[in-house]
Amino acid sequence: MSGKGTLFTISAPSGAGKTSLVSALLGQVEGLQVSVSHTTRPIRPGEQDGIDYHFVSESEFSRMLSEAAFLEHAKVFGNLYGTSQHWVEEQLAGGADVILEIDWQGAEQVKRLLPEAQSIFILPPSRETLEQRLTQRGQDGRDVIAARMAQAKEEMSHYIESNYLVVNNDFEQALNELKAIINAHRLRTQRQATDLAALLSELLK
Repeated sequence: MSGKGTLFTISAPSGAGKTSLVSALLGQVEGLQVSVSHTTRPIRPGEQDGIDYHFVSESEFSRMLSEAAFLEHAKVFGNLYGTSQHWVEEQLAGGADVILEIDWQGAEQVKRLLPEAQSIFILPPSRETLEQRLTQRGQDGRDVIAARMAQAKEEMSHYIESNYLVVNNDFEQALNELKAIINAHRLRTQRQATDLAALLSELLK
């Protein structure tokens, strides 16, 4: 049985391509799970409850908050987001690696509770590219895009708090860099010593 999994937090300003990269990562790396956050924001066209997010009311979110059900939570653009602590701990205990797609505030909270968590920050190649990506999504009006751009500078200033930094200029290159981070972390001696216990015992007897 594999040892305890690793928790990875991935943060980025809206429009940097975080969700697309994580989706591709899940399709190419085995033993990797992504946490589905709870949120009070309205469901968007094409999204599915329980797959993209657990969509809940503010009263339900407040109830879960009072029960200390969240590993981290944050308010972003007027909406609440939270990560189920029980689900994350259950996956890690079973040996799976877990990805949390959260903002820098959430990543900071996770680091305080779980210092061994590995944080990754994704940057766009330029502010112009970021604004273009937000516009091309066609999901938000100009006022919302302007607010997201204003917020992006503040968010990106927290890159220094992450363990790893990836620039999403070329999608495949950024994806390969994310895979390299996860694979390298899986090859740490502490984790390999558990996974290769039988081999080590045979070699050293």
